[in-house]
Amino acid sequence: MKSLTELIPTMQLEQKITMEDIPDLDLYMDQVIQLFDRTFQNAKRNDKEKIITKTMINNYAKGGLLPPIKNKRYSKEHVMLISLIFELKGALSINDIKKTLQHINDKTSSDEYGVDDFYKRYLNIASENASSFVKETNEHTKIITEEVKRMEGDEYVQQVLMILSMITMSNFYRKSAEKLIDELPSISEI
Repeated sequence: MKSLTELIPTMQLEQKITMEDIPDLDLYMDQVIQLFDRTFQNAKRNDKEKIITKTMINNYAKGGLLPPIKNKRYSKEHVMLISLIFELKGALSINDIKKTLQHINDKTSSDEYGVDDFYKRYLNIASENASSFVKETNEHTKIITEEVKRMEGDEYVQQVLMILSMITMSNFYRKSAEKLIDELPSISEI
């Protein structure tokens, strides 16, 4: 049984769609899906897992999570927003994602500003978060290893405690994000 420390390099923590990955020309939906598949193929748990589908993208567009699509083509801004949605969808409801991104979508749609600068900042923060995660995981591993030593070192128990620890931390972060979403001002207040 591999430890989490051994598995971290396989998790592709820093794998993101970068500004350089996104062509300057508009893409058809199939090209957007190929970009996501190519970027995140090593992060899939199994071959059957889908990174993103046409249905997902259509639902994002219909749900108002994306600015209007022109001529069935997705701009660089659309791809960046889909990437943000991709990150958020693992922990948040569609309504929370919509509320989170609404102001950015409105500003992008009205050409007040592009999403480029915001997305670059997100990529920088995500990189820092990956480094922090590795450090935190090492700390969790030390704590759990000490706890398991008291139980005669059962490797299975250690793995389950690590799973519970990760899920607990995930829930703490998700709940914190939800509280922050609840505190976002309505668009009319901005």
